[in-house]
Amino acid sequence: MKFDLRHNRDGLAGLLFLLFGVFAVVFAGDYPMGAAARMGPGYFPTVLGGILCLFGVYILVRGMRSGERVKGHWAWKPLALIALSILLFGFLLDRFGMVPALAAVFFVSALAGHEFRFKETLLLTVLMGAFAVGVFFYGLKLPYPLFGW
Repeated sequence: MKFDLRHNRDGLAGLLFLLFGVFAVVFAGDYPMGAAARMGPGYFPTVLGGILCLFGVYILVRGMRSGERVKGHWAWKPLALIALSILLFGFLLDRFGMVPALAAVFFVSALAGHEFRFKETLLLTVLMGAFAVGVFFYGLKLPYPLFGW
């Protein structure tokens, strides 16, 4: 059986998990680990990265054994729009505040779907924005402004 990684769904997912896991472990290596009872700043990202690596190896091996091919083609437009929404959030958060940044994320991400409905997206934006403001601004007291003006 010939294994073609480029067209194997589980193989690609396993490699993605491995990539994120190794990334987390490598960049957490600069911080002190500590112990389970007294965790240092590098403990959580290192443990999480290790777990991601284990999942990645498991999924990669499972994909190699099944040999199941990916059906269809890459959806470049949704991939680009989701990545753009994440970059927009990072760019807009400090400049315009949390509420406009979240609104941009929801609307640009909604454009990535097959069906874009303005009213549903607006309702989702209002509800999730209120939830995020309640949790992050009032509950956790994070120092992000709600609006930049």
